[in-house]
Amino acid sequence: MRRRVWGTAVVLALLSAAVTVPATTVTVATAATAESPAVSEASASPAEKRPLSLERLFDNTAVSDDTRPGEADFDGSGGSLSAQDLTAAGWTPGRSLTVQGARLAWPRRAAGEPDNVRADGQSVRVGGRGDALAFLVAGTGGGEESGTGVVRYTNGSRSSYRLTASDWRGGPLATKAVALPHINTPGGQLAEKARLYVVTVPLVQGREVASVELPRNTDLHVFALSVRADSRGWTGSWAASASGYTAVGPWTDRTLRLVVHTSAGGPRVRIRLDNTFAATPVRIGSATVAVQASGASPRSAPVPLSFRGAAGTEIPAGAQAFSDPLDFDVPADANLLVSFHLPGTVTAAPVHSLAVQTSYVSTPGDHAGDGAPDAYTSTITNWPLLTGVDVGGGPGSVVLLGDSITDGEKSTRDANRRWPNVLAARLLNQSAVPRYGVLNHGISANRVVSDRYTGDGVSTDTGGVSALHRLERDVLAQTSARTVVVFQGVNDVRWGASAEQVVAGLREIAERARARGLRVLVATIAPCEGEARCTSAVDAERVGVNQWIRSGDGFDGVLDFDAVLRDPSHPARMLPAYDSGDHLHPGDVGLAALAESVDLRLL
Repeated sequence: MRRRVWGTAVVLALLSAAVTVPATTVTVATAATAESPAVSEASASPAEKRPLSLERLFDNTAVSDDTRPGEADFDGSGGSLSAQDLTAAGWTPGRSLTVQGARLAWPRRAAGEPDNVRADGQSVRVGGRGDALAFLVAGTGGGEESGTGVVRYTNGSRSSYRLTASDWRGGPLATKAVALPHINTPGGQLAEKARLYVVTVPLVQGREVASVELPRNTDLHVFALSVRADSRGWTGSWAASASGYTAVGPWTDRTLRLVVHTSAGGPRVRIRLDNTFAATPVRIGSATVAVQASGASPRSAPVPLSFRGAAGTEIPAGAQAFSDPLDFDVPADANLLVSFHLPGTVTAAPVHSLAVQTSYVSTPGDHAGDGAPDAYTSTITNWPLLTGVDVGGGPGSVVLLGDSITDGEKSTRDANRRWPNVLAARLLNQSAVPRYGVLNHGISANRVVSDRYTGDGVSTDTGGVSALHRLERDVLAQTSARTVVVFQGVNDVRWGASAEQVVAGLREIAERARARGLRVLVATIAPCEGEARCTSAVDAERVGVNQWIRSGDGFDGVLDFDAVLRDPSHPARMLPAYDSGDHLHPGDVGLAALAESVDLRLL
């Protein structure tokens, strides 16, 4: 039996060739293309309903004031969301929220007023071109709720999609957009978490959306809907995953100066800050970018960034913020200093824990624009809040989805010798294939099919939610992603997962990514005999996973990292010259060998 390992996402059911997905808690999104059976060139029937804005279709009230809990009935049993909890999370009426790269607006309605649509085939007016439709949604039926809808384009064609949403009271926290601490009922407030989700479904590339017909399932509630614009004109140059939500500082009126290493360069720049997993907003007072000279010293004066024209921004719980495009010459294969001021008190934040890089924290005050390093008196070795740096132009990005080996464990600190760095340098120094940006989405201790971090609350565990649960955020929503390389599984088998469970998870990742039009490469799991958990039984499971990977079943290519790293005379262990000494992680030489082994044409 296949293990239930998915979190909330979407399954696109094609008109005549539906993708069959097991009853799980995540979805597969199948790309709709001009050649796909999901697309019908037939014009819309004259009898079809005239599309209306979503707000004009609101027919359910989900939000109540804590003093008047009976004024809303979200689930048909009197349960509702707390207006006070939403305000505390920064989800105020009419507030623009960017989640997974999609801009959505929380309904501009007061508590007690209709604020969502029970999906029942309504035709919604939606416009724009992009790679996906994004729904702010939740189910109220007690489990997953699904239904099939239709996207209509301005040229008269259409494509179908399948929308699946998790339950507002019992769905996975690992994939929620935001969790609220209470549920209002007529009998009083319950200390029970309410969840809201952002779910995306793919669109036909290049076509302009005219309207969207919602599914017919009234336990699916839609609060907002928009077209996620594609990232044309941008290439991802650096990225890191939020691996957990941990105690920090506390920082009051401090400036962080984070050091990140570019892959691709370009004439413009923007950054991405994520408040993933958070329960409260975070305030950014100002932000700058500069090329590093050394330590906290910039090569020249830091250049101010802006956010929708303002010097700073507030990022609601679970949301993200992109800075405005800035004319700034970003060099390839170089260190940048990204500085941002935190004017309030920050006691916990989403972090990427294993940076293998020294960054800096200032004394009190806004020091984002400082050209001297004097104020930066403390150091950190993680990356809080910052998750991406994009550059203008370029051919797009390769995303590396992995665990600690990809993250750079045992590589030399501050030297940028992770295997993704070496791969990026190889791409820059050739002309046979496009010089893609390389986005490192490795998380130390991460697994394919189970969460290390639950996805909610302050935790000391920074092993991240599972690769399946973070796929939408860390791969499908990444800037101009073209190819994904999946190199995971050793942590699963070391902690008791079977080869069959890991294969099922890898297969699902490949299906979801290919459905979105990405090229998918899967790497074999490296040997680890000699490490405490790498028993002979674990090695047998590892070998079983690798046999399936080498079959190439359901993806576009294989990177045989096992063959690269293993000792030919003892295949269950790593070649001593590549071993960092812990028998699990390659050192700098082994990491370089992985990068050098990649056939760039596969990308």
